[in-house]
Amino acid sequence: MIARSPERPSLVLASASPRRLDLLQQIGIQPDLIDPPEIDETPLRRELPAAYARRIAACKAEVVASRHPQSFVLAADTVVACGRRILPKPEDAATARDCLVQLSGRRHRVLGGIFLRAPGGKQVGRLVTTIVVFKRLSADEIDTYLAGGEWHGKAGGYAIQGRAAAFISWISGSYSNVVGLPLFETNGLLTGLGYHGSVQGRKRR
Repeated sequence: MIARSPERPSLVLASASPRRLDLLQQIGIQPDLIDPPEIDETPLRRELPAAYARRIAACKAEVVASRHPQSFVLAADTVVACGRRILPKPEDAATARDCLVQLSGRRHRVLGGIFLRAPGGKQVGRLVTTIVVFKRLSADEIDTYLAGGEWHGKAGGYAIQGRAAAFISWISGSYSNVVGLPLFETNGLLTGLGYHGSVQGRKRR
């Protein structure tokens, strides 16, 4: 990684997601450390998708900030919701198939919870909502997509940046939010809490 400037607090990404790291690097932000938390992500009884996304992002940030109190800690969670139902991050093809069947021919919400804790304890969070519409999927399309394996571990069982892009007829809101991190809002939180450690900024020194 690029060496941290001594006058600048470090940035810790509280996520093991390679997509979130890629997205940050896309806008010139290079975390100094990646430290994914291990937390229970089971939804609470009757917990709604928006509340869940906010809670999980905040919990991730809290756990990691306890290990790095002098750093900026950025955490996020991506939730795919059909109505009031939170769709899982499938670990098996049967669960992924169920997700795709539910998404087929319908609009759904992708909720991105982001949470930032700064050195000294200041913290701020945002919830970003993107509306996505799937075309009606045939059985063959679902089978072919499942065979490719892109669905594994993805919220709602699909990756918009992959082959599932062919299924999406309409989108309203942040595209990067669906990939895994709403970049405009994330950059705004970092800037608002005083983080000035982008790769681009360091290159100008």
